[in-house]
Amino acid sequence: MDYDVVILGGGIIGCATAYELSKYNLNIALIEKDYDIADNVAFVNSAIVFDGTDSRDSMTAKLEITGNKMLDEISKKLNVPFKRFGTFIIGVTEEDEKKLQYIYDRSKKIGIDDVFILTGEEIYKIEPSLKKNVNLNIKKAIYSANTGVICPYDLALAYGEVAFDNGVNFKLNEKVLNIQKINRGYRVETKKNKITCKIVIDTTPRNNKEDNSNTNEEKSINNQKTKYFLMDKEIETSLSNIIFTLNNQDENIYSFPMLQGGTISAVNANKNMDNSGAIAKTASIFNWFVENNINTFYEENYYNNQILIDDSQVDKGYIKVEVKHYAEVTMAPAIAKLVCETVVGNINCKLKRDFNDKRREFYRFRELSNEKINEIIKEDSRYGKIVCICNKVTEGEIVNAIRRPLGARTVEGVKRRTGVTLGSCQGSYCMSKIVSILSRETNKSPLEIVKDSKKSRILLSRIKEFDDLNKLSISELSRAAFNEKDNTKGILTTLVRVKGSKIGVLPVKSSMPIDRNMWLQCSEALSRVYVGLPIKIGDVICKNILNTGVDIISAKNMKVIKD
Repeated sequence: MDYDVVILGGGIIGCATAYELSKYNLNIALIEKDYDIADNVAFVNSAIVFDGTDSRDSMTAKLEITGNKMLDEISKKLNVPFKRFGTFIIGVTEEDEKKLQYIYDRSKKIGIDDVFILTGEEIYKIEPSLKKNVNLNIKKAIYSANTGVICPYDLALAYGEVAFDNGVNFKLNEKVLNIQKINRGYRVETKKNKITCKIVIDTTPRNNKEDNSNTNEEKSINNQKTKYFLMDKEIETSLSNIIFTLNNQDENIYSFPMLQGGTISAVNANKNMDNSGAIAKTASIFNWFVENNINTFYEENYYNNQILIDDSQVDKGYIKVEVKHYAEVTMAPAIAKLVCETVVGNINCKLKRDFNDKRREFYRFRELSNEKINEIIKEDSRYGKIVCICNKVTEGEIVNAIRRPLGARTVEGVKRRTGVTLGSCQGSYCMSKIVSILSRETNKSPLEIVKDSKKSRILLSRIKEFDDLNKLSISELSRAAFNEKDNTKGILTTLVRVKGSKIGVLPVKSSMPIDRNMWLQCSEALSRVYVGLPIKIGDVICKNILNTGVDIISAKNMKVIKD
């Protein structure tokens, strides 16, 4: 067998499962059809972490409760932005009061703690801003202290990066064509490979491929959209909790604080509702909601499907996991843990002794002190060049996002990892710079750089062609050809992790020019390296990296700093 386990799909469930399984001495591969992992995770940079009060079935509620409790430890360990906020579900009519009582009774029945029914002034004591911010006469509300807000795609990326560092083989841009049962396992056929494995964990939608595993094909029908309105950060709403309204027409209007500051308002509504209708409905609830104050608008499918975790064929080597649900981010840790336990129970394996449960360090410059920023710029001057003025993202951060494990290969990938183009200018200032950096770091023509998929090229063609070469002399043409050939190589500069230093990274470079086509592979290899201190300029960090004949050497003297 090529692998013990093959995971299909690089969404948040697939990456979380890869992370949990990478704790064991298993040979694992993850196959994703897109250029990047987490590509199907909602692009809104703040998502609600639910606690089960919203769930109508016990299985979903239990997964939400378990996942919710796991996220505090996971987010801290993997350096993922996460903050706890309370949630109000407010009612204004007698019918709403009956619904709220039902939700409260259901929550208590399934064992959700810290959920209360509040009336009158009790509500305004916890959230005073409701009096001035909401155009409703609130009679009763459910308050839960268990909920929060997390960055969903950063969680998926963190899961994937740690799994990668622990040996999971990620096969990106490979679409699964067929899954065939063989003796003691399965053969998975993609556009590029045919690989065999003992167990297939299929997290992809059922109608995306031909599946010969004798499972029933079923299409999810979704007739609702979630329209997100990200408000300008300068608009003060004073909300310190998540606010949900009840609606009798299968529409839900809610608002919550963002992790990076500002507020998101959202409407779950029928697809027939246009933006103006969603804006009008939201403005009827929140009096600070004005169309001119909207900074960004997103639209995503709203899913409320049943969760499928089918391990009935695990003895044959097949597990099906299908999650199309608005609380997928909340449930991901719990689902991954369940699937991992099932696999471990069916394959003879042990926990790794050398499992690295830490995400590779990176910088968010907008969150650092000036002292820390100056320290880092001394190590790498690229961190002193601002590319995205709105969100204060530097060239160094973008280069790191491309070079780190499972690095970005698209503009969307850079966007998710760094926050570029998410400011008020929406990329009008920095887009060309991002394309240029991607082109340079991946050694591709700017015409090959895409926004997200193969059919989303940023630049369709050159604006104009030049015929100046026709006027060059033979000697000038020879010199130009020589320079073009010489530009295929260059000195690779990057950072590696160190122990015993406050800064945590050491600048390194290649001892000789190295083929630019190898830069990304070399950066990925070095992302697994830890350097012990003390170290001197010129000390070899990695000899003959990737059999190129070139050494990676230290570019700085660094001593052990004792406490």
